[in-house]
Amino acid sequence: MTSIAGDTVIQHFVQWGERQPLVCAVILTSSRAIPHAYTDAFSDYDIILVLQEIKPFYNDRNWLDTFGSVLALYRDPLRLDRGFERAAYVTQYESGLKIDFNLWPVELLKSIASESQLPPEFDAGYQVLVDKTHLTDGLQPPTYNAYIPKPPTDDQYQTTIEEFFLDTTYVAKFLWRDDLMAAKHILDHSLKQEYLRRMLEWRIEIDHAWSVKPGPYGRGLKRWLPPDVWADLEDTYTGADLDSNWTALFRTIDLMRRVAIEVGQRLGYSYPDNLESQVRGYLLRVRESDRQQRGVKTIDA
Repeated sequence: MTSIAGDTVIQHFVQWGERQPLVCAVILTSSRAIPHAYTDAFSDYDIILVLQEIKPFYNDRNWLDTFGSVLALYRDPLRLDRGFERAAYVTQYESGLKIDFNLWPVELLKSIASESQLPPEFDAGYQVLVDKTHLTDGLQPPTYNAYIPKPPTDDQYQTTIEEFFLDTTYVAKFLWRDDLMAAKHILDHSLKQEYLRRMLEWRIEIDHAWSVKPGPYGRGLKRWLPPDVWADLEDTYTGADLDSNWTALFRTIDLMRRVAIEVGQRLGYSYPDNLESQVRGYLLRVRESDRQQRGVKTIDA
């Protein structure tokens, strides 16, 4: 794997953009545009190409080879933003370099520059690499606060827990049916990605004065969570064995309870013990029925 120094890549963007007649501006966004943000050799470069016309860049992908040998890519369909067409190329190069190219017409940037408030994509952090005609002069400076969670209301806190426990019943049903793929989807995606991750992020924000920008899919959680909480999260993952997935389900509930109580105490919200008790009892009955129909000797945890 070839490691490419960030300044070399950015210099390439600048030099290439300056030579392209249809390129009016090149803007770097996301983590690489944020001072002191954590990045590594695999961190993406998120680049906005502000173009006189986007169709030539959208229809002909040969220009992507300028930055290396393309390994794989995804072309985002044309869509409207503020009434103007925009598109994107998500490009993975064989060198390890990954660049997300956003193709914007000049009119779209002009519209954004005329607004009094930056859109989150810019407010999270941006750097102007090329601007041939001063299109970015009207942009407000970023606050770097976009995408940082705000403290949840009591209703948001309770709803997250209620929806979590509702989805535990789907895991139980699918395990009883021996529908492993469906059970794993709810257990590892819905329960953990949609609800438990949200609660873990709230806990991180409480510990860091609501200043941390969470990574997508839980990226970076290990760096921010206490080691014992991370160890408990690791224990919620397992393979294909049905009984192991039952255990993983209850470990996920245990971790949700632990973190949600901590978050609730810090925010002044009450954890719904009765809801957990009722759902846990239901899940235990379904697990017992599952084991009986499979002829498994029952030994309660």
